[in-house]
Amino acid sequence: MQKRRKSACSGDDRRGSSVIAIAAPATSDNGAPSTAPTAWTVSALFTVAFLGVTAGVQMSDRGLQSVLLAAIQKSFQVGDATIGALQGLAGVLVASAVAVPIARLADRMSRKVVLLGLIIGWSALMVLSALAPNFPLFFVGRAAAGVTEFAMIPIVYSLIPDLAPDRSRVAANLSFAALMAAGASAGFYFGDVIVHVAEAVFTFQAEPWRKAMLLLSLAGVPLLLLGLLTADPRRTVIADTQRPSASLLAFLRERWRAVGLFVGVAGSLMIAVQALNPLIALALQRRFDADMGQIGHALGIVTLATSIGCLPVAGFLDRALRRRFGLAARPMIMGLGALASVPCAVLLLTAGDMDAALWLVAAFLFLTCTANALVPTMLQDLTPSELRARSFAIWSFVVSIFCAIGPMVAGALSDLVLHGRLLSAIAVTAIPALVISALCAIRSMQSARATA
Repeated sequence: MQKRRKSACSGDDRRGSSVIAIAAPATSDNGAPSTAPTAWTVSALFTVAFLGVTAGVQMSDRGLQSVLLAAIQKSFQVGDATIGALQGLAGVLVASAVAVPIARLADRMSRKVVLLGLIIGWSALMVLSALAPNFPLFFVGRAAAGVTEFAMIPIVYSLIPDLAPDRSRVAANLSFAALMAAGASAGFYFGDVIVHVAEAVFTFQAEPWRKAMLLLSLAGVPLLLLGLLTADPRRTVIADTQRPSASLLAFLRERWRAVGLFVGVAGSLMIAVQALNPLIALALQRRFDADMGQIGHALGIVTLATSIGCLPVAGFLDRALRRRFGLAARPMIMGLGALASVPCAVLLLTAGDMDAALWLVAAFLFLTCTANALVPTMLQDLTPSELRARSFAIWSFVVSIFCAIGPMVAGALSDLVLHGRLLSAIAVTAIPALVISALCAIRSMQSARATA
């Protein structure tokens, strides 16, 4: 047992470290003996795959909405600043804020029951969004649907350590991220297909974008049925000689420096990412006068390739750099990704054609996705099991504040300063945020090296 514990803690359990090692035996949340899983089971594999597919389907509505933004904007007669608020406030900030109490509920009761409830809620709210007669109701529907999506992610990341063997935890986290990314990219790539199929399925009079959202809502039915077959594992309790209190406030007081630096790195990075990601389809349509299908197919491929392609790169960098730099490796990866993204954002200001712009977008997304890929693993290591879902939800909310800033600032700059040049507004918003993220990463690396 001692040999196993030493291996699990190697490189992480250092003086002043905020990383917590998994140990066994422990106790489950109902008081029964519980140990971390030592091998995959068929039920665990199915559950992780299901969680990834479900999150991907839910995230696909964001890609679909991005492709449909021009039609939505025309339907409700709203400006770029309002669209930026839709993509930022409704799409991120409101959703993640309300997701926090849901995650707290999941820390206290069956996570499977909560997840099934979120699937039902997502389907119902997609229907509300599709049928909304005015923009305020549409905004509410999209914000509420976002709640179900954001609430699911922290619950999933609290489940994975209880389903996957510790040696496979990074792989399970990255696999879940890959499935989620595939779903998000499918919303872009198949946007025009979804519209055409919806037009054929629903023969009543309605705008095509409404029918597309209504069709996507039907995906909740098979997901709910498959969800009944998933596992509902006991929580594995974390053991550590300096284990923080089960109180969330006490945990934050004990780890405030590491948490603060992490928020600075990830938050600034997300300002840049979210300035581009939810608005890029509309920006490219406007700048290069391309049709929805062309933009959607291109962005679907770019999103899929960058989101999944970055995962093995991030895993390799993590293994290689941690041998030399220890706990400083992960902030180093984030900082390098942010810094390398700056030229991509600068060149977007002068992109002369859509192919050049798409290559720059692809490079930007690949670098920023690589920077963010290992964040869930870092938080799982940092957080005690009884606070894990809430901690992920709190983290999502804090970072979402920065996420909301990106599209809101870009939309406002486009409307008020740059006379509708949305692609330029995206670049102007992203550049300073990337620089700040890199500077915070340097400070985080120094702090990690000092406590090693």
